[in-house]
Amino acid sequence: MRVVDIHVHTFPEKIAASALNTLQSKSHTRPFTNGTINGLCASMREAGITSSVLQPVATRADQVTRINDNAIKINTQAKEKGIYSFGAMHPEFLNYDSELTRIKAAGICGIKLHPVYQGVSIDDERYIKILARAFELGLIVLIHAGWDIGFPGNDYAMPWRISEALRASGLTSSSRVILAHMGGWRAWDEACEIFADVEGVYIDTAFSLGRCYSNNDGYYKSVDECKMLNSEKFMTIIKSFGAERVLFGSDSPWASQFESVKAINALDLIDREKNLILYENAERLVESLDPAFSR
Repeated sequence: MRVVDIHVHTFPEKIAASALNTLQSKSHTRPFTNGTINGLCASMREAGITSSVLQPVATRADQVTRINDNAIKINTQAKEKGIYSFGAMHPEFLNYDSELTRIKAAGICGIKLHPVYQGVSIDDERYIKILARAFELGLIVLIHAGWDIGFPGNDYAMPWRISEALRASGLTSSSRVILAHMGGWRAWDEACEIFADVEGVYIDTAFSLGRCYSNNDGYYKSVDECKMLNSEKFMTIIKSFGAERVLFGSDSPWASQFESVKAINALDLIDREKNLILYENAERLVESLDPAFSR
């Protein structure tokens, strides 16, 4: 069986260790790889994953061009390893129009937005302009949705805010939006209520099923604090959206790709539904913009 992980992260080798240390100190969770491309490749082999799609996050506007240059390089050099990259955009990047046009021409088929890490609410006018241009270009937009484990109380990416942003930016049934973390991390009921019937909106499974793993620094006092969705609730969300709108994602290195695939396969889904989630939906979306993706 093919498996496409639509939601993974790596860092340049020079900064991977420091980046992981910083992020795990914020989230109090542990990584499952060393954060590099090589670490991801080893994880993919263990999990039987065919392709992984990097979702880079620009935490500052001055990082955007450099991150996108690297994404273009990865798409040229790492496809043989089954690794593909989306691009990045930041709400304070002034030349968003020309940059989105540039990366689309270079073969990048989507961008990642993370309102919490980027410090701007998703319904801000700056994001709305970026979303509108991305939709015009036919780019996929993957958005961190819901709360973030490393930023308690920050509501910049809540489903209701995302709904306002998508409405204002001209979302249509032909648009392609992926809401990470089953539509809204720990805001799952709200995400279902708002988006279950909205055409053009997909969800990914990243960092949502089972429990997160603490880094043993004592921050989480009980297993309950690390709980996410159980299988029953996870299945309810899949049924609400339909398996044809759910894409497999792990959020590696913050979750084990091996355990994430295992968890999906353990669900009470028919083979057709599993195939849709594990690879068919992702390949259909990405291949529509890059025919070489699934080859």
